[in-house]
Parts: sequence; structure tokens; C-alpha cells
Amino acid sequence: MPRTSKTGRHGKRAFRTAAIIGKYRAQGIADPLFALAEFLARRGINVLFETETAETIGASGYQARSPEQIGAEADVAIVVGGDGTMLGIARQLAAYEVPLIGINQGRLGFMTDIPLANQFDALSSMLDGQFVEERRSLLHAQVLRPDMSRRGKPKTMFEAIALNDVVVARGAVSGMIELTVEVDGLYTYTQRADGLIVATPTGSTAYALSAHGPILHPCVAGIALVPIAPQALSNRPIVLPGDAQVVITLNRLANGAPNPASASFDMQTLTTLREGDQIVVQRSKHEITLLHPVGYNYFGVLRQKLNWSLMPVGAPLAAHTAPAVVERKRPSKKKAD
Repeated sequence: MPRTSKTGRHGKRAFRTAAIIGKYRAQGIADPLFALAEFLARRGINVLFETETAETIGASGYQARSPEQIGAEADVAIVVGGDGTMLGIARQLAAYEVPLIGINQGRLGFMTDIPLANQFDALSSMLDGQFVEERRSLLHAQVLRPDMSRRGKPKTMFEAIALNDVVVARGAVSGMIELTVEVDGLYTYTQRADGLIVATPTGSTAYALSAHGPILHPCVAGIALVPIAPQALSNRPIVLPGDAQVVITLNRLANGAPNPASASFDMQTLTTLREGDQIVVQRSKHEITLLHPVGYNYFGVLRQKLNWSLMPVGAPLAAHTAPAVVERKRPSKKKAD
């Protein structure tokens, strides 16, 4: 479970260098980022800007660093934007174990949970070591293609990690694709569908949720398989153990499909697929660490973001009553004279 730290991971003065990453080319992002940099500098913290962020806002007075350099130099990375911004930098920093703090300037903000208006109050306590630390798992995926020049041995065509999900999907203007799924070497099913989502607990509230997948608490060591519009209604989502290996084989594309199928990773990187390709997905050896203000509650996030506490507002009672039945009288027959 997430835990509250009273001194921080590295002692009382844990955060000597902080990196700032902003939402790419977002309108009005410069002022909040400069205000954040000044706030950190007043606390005696060395400030780095991610290179593209620095170029976008013209932060020439600060040190600009690539994600790799941030991983080597920063004690903490502060992300100002939405979950998409967090996804992009989290995958790049996963190997360096730099903790991440999310300031929400997007829409939902499941991971960027600190409101922009409250950022300085929250950061003051967190930089003093008062925070909740939460570990999140990632997926590692490979796209393998049979190579006849190597006697049919597969060749790795693409490799990536994902914090939310790995999605195998049909082309934009094509029909369903046929997939075979194996889990830990065991045949699971063959299905025709628009695609298949392999999601982490973090990704269970993203695309997988819109495809009627289950919500997994971040502490659950699980992987969700969620079909996208399957032809058979009996193809339902399933949660697998966190150490399971999933192999998805693309058996067949739609006949005459002008667009190939694809495999995407957090919807930010993508590779095209051919018939016979295999997508091998398993838990990554890397994890990320999210830092939250004291009092953070995952169920509170769900209540807020998904409006769980809102009750449906009923219409007036009269609108729900059945319409009155008017009995028509048949005209009486006149007796013949």
C-alpha cells in the first residue's frame, strides 16, 4: 500500500535538484512553469528544465536537460500538464528511479493529482519530506516477426515499455482482425475483434475503462486483458497475475484492408503489424514512483474523477407516471325504422 514518509526517501534534505517538465506547447503554460521554477529556487533547490519544455517557453535563464540527463542529475521530476505528459516522461525516466510529482493542468488527471491552484501549498510540505509514495508497474512489449532468412526464427521489429497499456488494434478504415492469445505458453482463445488492450492497474482507468474493463487498484499485481468490440459477446475482460506473459498473434487482417493493424504503447508510440506478427507483453523490470500530498486517497481520486458521489437527479414524479388510459365508447347503432 502507499505509505506516508516523514523524512523523504533520501533524508531530510532529499530534493536538492528538481526537473520541471511541462505539457508540450500548451497555451498559457509558460507563466505557471516560471512561477514554479522561482518557487523552487527560493527554497535553494537547483532547477532543471526538460529540453523541449525550455525551448517551448524560452527558459534561457535555466539549465536545459534531456530526459536521460534528468535521470542522472535530478532528485525529483515535477510534471505540469495532464496524464499524457506524465506518461511520456515517466516511461523515459523509469530506468533511473526518479520520483515524479504531478501538477494537473489537463482534464482528468488520475496521476497528475495536485490542482494547479494548490501546487505551492502541496509542494512546500512534500519538499520538506511529507508525502505519500506510490509504486506503479509498467509493461515491456516486443513485436516479433518470422524471418525466413533466419529459418523462420522471429526477429524483433519493435520494443517499448508502457505505463498504461499495450494496444493491438485494426486499421482506421478496416474490418475486424483475428487474434490468438496465449498466457504463459497456454492457448487461451482466438477472437475476432477491433483489437485487444493489455493494461496495467494504472491503465485500467484509461482506454481499458472505456472498453468496459475492470478498475484495478494500483497495489494489485495484475494485468488486464480487455477486448475491443469483440464479435463474440462471450469474449470478456480478464485479470491475469502480474508476472504472466501474454503472447498475441495476429492471424488475419480484414480482407482488402487499406490500413494495416498496429501495436501502440500508451498511445504515444506506434508500430504497424503484419499477419503472423507476435506481440509479447509482460511486466517490465522497471517501476515508477509517484509522490502525492499527505492525505492522498486513491478512492478519493476515483470519486472525484468518475463522479461516483453524484446521485442522479430525478425528473418530477408526474413525468414518470403512466399516461392516463382514455376509454373510447363505441357509437351506438341506431335501430332501423
